[in-house]
Amino acid sequence: MAKFRINILGCGSATPSARHNPSCQVVDFRDRLMMIDCGEGAQVQMRRMKLKFQRLSDIFISHLHGDHCFGLPGLLSTLALHEKGGRVTVHMPQQGMEMFRSFVNYFCRDTPYDIEFRAVPERGIVFEDHALTVETFPLYHRIPCVGYIFREKPKQRHLRGDMVKFFDIPVSQLAGIKGGNDFVTPSGDIIANARLTLPADPAVSYAYCSDTVFDERVAEAVRGVDVLYHEATYGDENEHNAVERGHSTARQAARIARMAGVGKLIIGHYSKRYTDVEVLMREARQEFDAVVAADEGLTIDLL
Repeated sequence: MAKFRINILGCGSATPSARHNPSCQVVDFRDRLMMIDCGEGAQVQMRRMKLKFQRLSDIFISHLHGDHCFGLPGLLSTLALHEKGGRVTVHMPQQGMEMFRSFVNYFCRDTPYDIEFRAVPERGIVFEDHALTVETFPLYHRIPCVGYIFREKPKQRHLRGDMVKFFDIPVSQLAGIKGGNDFVTPSGDIIANARLTLPADPAVSYAYCSDTVFDERVAEAVRGVDVLYHEATYGDENEHNAVERGHSTARQAARIARMAGVGKLIIGHYSKRYTDVEVLMREARQEFDAVVAADEGLTIDLL
């Protein structure tokens, strides 16, 4: 069972299309569901992908264009009908908080769960627990817009059972040794941690870039992540449209991936003019080899 999975619920751009839903993804991190953007149709796609409403804890909105947030009112209402408990925290730009809070107060005033709205900064950590952080960074669109990076925290080293037994290490000391401590024997000898443990598994990371023009600052912000989602609204022949409308081409998305040294690139946010995204994939792969085309229902396992 995957411990860190990206679920693509929608990967179309602003204009409605019979082929794609508007932007929406769900990150499944150790059975905790966190949604990124919430275009129309998000809740229907959750059902299709068998993602459980009860496990949804956080929703991260990148910006206040409708194709990224118009699904939010319906989803919050449906969660109430499903008698979801606990809390859902909506992380979004400050400008939209009062508008969505007013909707909730009118249509969802008796929800069995708590709804909390939190304004996101242009740059900073907006979520943290014992194993994961979520941070924002600026994107360069027509209105204020942020990207999100989901970073697994560094993991503990692996104990060598043979060495634990050989040095008769007490159970009370094992947690500290996994965290990097040396072991001091009853006689005062220091046993180096490297003799007692094996290296920790690498922590993984995922970056989401919703709507943005090509900008080298984006590459700097996502440098070294394992998987990058970057909008690829247009092909080369419509690069002028990308500049005018605050978007990127597939080739530009791939350049960002190459500049940032990421492990894998997912392209999406396709213009409705592309019924087949093969041309976008071809242009992206001329710049960066490890490219995947987003599609509704696609899942990508990081762990």
